[in-house]
Parts: sequence; C-alpha cells; structure tokens
Amino acid sequence: METVRIFGIPVAKMNKRETVEYLTRAVEQKKPHHVVTINPIMIMAALEHPAHMAVMKRAELVIPDGAGVVWAAGYVGNPVKERVPGIEVMGELLAVAEQRGWRVYLVGAAPEVIAAAVERMRAVHPKLQIVGYRDGYFGEAEDEAVVEDIRRAAPDLLFVGRSAATQEPWIDKYKERLSVPVMMGVGGSFDVWSGRIRRAPAIFRKLHLEWLHRLLREPSRFPRMLALPKFALKVIREKENVQKP
Repeated sequence: METVRIFGIPVAKMNKRETVEYLTRAVEQKKPHHVVTINPIMIMAALEHPAHMAVMKRAELVIPDGAGVVWAAGYVGNPVKERVPGIEVMGELLAVAEQRGWRVYLVGAAPEVIAAAVERMRAVHPKLQIVGYRDGYFGEAEDEAVVEDIRRAAPDLLFVGRSAATQEPWIDKYKERLSVPVMMGVGGSFDVWSGRIRRAPAIFRKLHLEWLHRLLREPSRFPRMLALPKFALKVIREKENVQKP
C-alpha cells in the first residue's frame, strides 16, 4: 500500500474503490484494522498532542477524508488519487456486509440518534446483520462492559462515532482485545444516517467545500475551523519537511 506522509502520518494513496476492496480483504483475513479518516483538524491536534500522533501512526489504515489533506499531498508533489470520504466508505462497506452476511456493530452519538441511524440502515439494507449498537455517551468506567458486549457480538465491522478526542484513542486502546477485522472512526456519520443532519449538497462536495457548508450550518464550529488555515500555512512554510517521518 502506497502512502504519503503528512507530518509523520502515513496517508493511503488509494481511491475509494481500492479502499473498499482493501478493507474487504481485511475482513476476509480476520486481521484487526484500525481505520482513521483523517482531516487537517485531526492532523493539527495530533501535532499538539504526541499521544494522538502515536495513535495515528499505529493505525493500519489512514484515509484522506479531508480536502485539505488531498491538497497538502498534491502540494508537496506526492498526491493521493482522490479524496476518500469516510461516510462514503462506511456506506460501501454496509452494502458489502449485506451481500456477504457480515456482522456489524455501531457505537456512538446520542441514544435517539444511534437508534434512528440503525432504523434507517435496516430500511436501506434489509438483510444487514446489525448485531449490536449503543450510544457514545459513556466514560472509562463503562469501557469494560462495552468492550465485552462487542466481543460477545463478534462483529466483522465496528463503526465508532464519538468525539475527536476519544474516538481514535478508544479504538487504539482496545483494538487487540476487540479483535474486529475493521474498526473505523466515523465521526458524525450517525447524525447523517439518522436524518438529523444532512450532508452538504453535491456542488459543495464537488468543490471540496463541505467544511464551509458545515460552518454555515453550525457557526459555533468557527473556533475549531481555525485549524484549517493554520494547517495550510504550516504546509506552505514547511513544504520540505511535510513528508518526513
């Protein structure tokens, strides 16, 4: 698998189709894979927190979810094939899971949101085996119970949608014990599946402006979005060092 390093994080250069095929093989081989859907905000957070950076580097697969990551790879002369949105990879994997009889477990969002997301998934994929789900509002004291429930359910796919600060570290911490072939952080994807939030219109996605659509919809995200220009400036200033381990 070819990768491009963005400030030490190895980002896969595969397109969406190749990514889904790669993860399909991972399920067939039953080897645990932690899948990170990376964006510039996550990279900037990792640069500020060494523990988060270590998690990103340990992941078996990092895919370029954010348009800024795609731009950065091209800017340093080592481009990825295309942007690979995590929510679309998730959708493709759910379709494959229905066809192949894979077992799926979901963790994340508020109780009513995850329940609505499951209801819609079952409507779209009537034969999909969702073997368990729960909300993402639990603390470290409840981790053991959550992990054991997932282990008993023995899923082939585990999708986790929690806060950026907990999602990837949680998967990384319990990856070996969970032993799920594909464990993927999906952020706010359950909100979209539930119908609570709509994805950006196609024109925004085509122009790589989903971040702008979300900002217009949720102005409170502005402080967090400041990481985007900071990331771009850092790539421009440190072009020669971006790809170093």
